[in-house]
Amino acid sequence: MRHWGSDEELYGTVRRDLFTAVVGDVMDTMGLLRQFLPPQIKPLRDDMVVIGRAMTVLEADVFAGPHGTNGTSSTFEPFGLMFRALDDLKAGEVYICAGASPRYALWGELMSTRAIKLGAAGAVVDGYHRDTRGILRLGFPAFSYGAYAQDQAPRGKVIDFRVPLEIGGVRVMPGDVVFGDLDGVCVIPREAEEEVFRKALEKVQKENLVGRAIEEGMSAQEAFKKFGVM
Repeated sequence: MRHWGSDEELYGTVRRDLFTAVVGDVMDTMGLLRQFLPPQIKPLRDDMVVIGRAMTVLEADVFAGPHGTNGTSSTFEPFGLMFRALDDLKAGEVYICAGASPRYALWGELMSTRAIKLGAAGAVVDGYHRDTRGILRLGFPAFSYGAYAQDQAPRGKVIDFRVPLEIGGVRVMPGDVVFGDLDGVCVIPREAEEEVFRKALEKVQKENLVGRAIEEGMSAQEAFKKFGVM
């Protein structure tokens, strides 16, 4: 039985009742074994949760010379398509960026400010963020390797967006659901999302029963045999 009628209802249900571990466990049972992004991608603050549809952004390194050129053109355009990608964010979407080497920050305070204005759900970058105090003050859910102030402008640029990405062996398609909390960030393929979340809600109910049974003295072996989850 489906427990939601819209993305907003789904996100509310996920925030209230689910966590990444149980969603990942369910995907394992469905044969979706590579859905967690690399473990170094963490929230800026422990209580941050991100849930929304992927707005994928492809970054590439550039090597600007002393006069602002990159060796392949007469002029160097800082950030490439980054502003277009940022401005294209829709309500409920997650800016998810990959493709760069970890030499510079991929997200910051002003980007967060614009994303909030557009109703975006959060940002997940395969690299670093900067402007940590500003992002925390805004309360915008952002996930990254950590803080590193070195600027993107002369070192990288966005070359495309709303295209397939691969992050740590995980394929991310535009519109997939991105779900992250303190324990990691997972990607739920659009075509599997209804089954994944339905089964995750069922598993959580069983886990609650297991927790009560163990508190009442049942052994772990007995609990697993009876409920099939642990």
